[in-house]
Amino acid sequence: MREALLVWFVFINLISYLIMSDDKRRARERKERIPERTLFLLAVMGGALGVLVAMYAKRHKTRHSSFVVGIPLLLFLNAVLYTYFLR
Repeated sequence: MREALLVWFVFINLISYLIMSDDKRRARERKERIPERTLFLLAVMGGALGVLVAMYAKRHKTRHSSFVVGIPLLLFLNAVLYTYFLR
């Protein structure tokens, strides 16, 4: 169980980072965007760290208060849940 959870953690955060980065690319190119709901869903599913890192590395969604406040809160929730299940 522990190994599966660690694999999930790496996988979902990598995917979250890549999708957030892709949304930034799409924004620059004025293409169809990835819905914010999808980005939050990835964060809820355990990928808040990947979304947060991409937010600041790519300077994307850093002016949206829902992201500036919501993603760190989801990261805290992710940390609590991962800690609980890894015990």
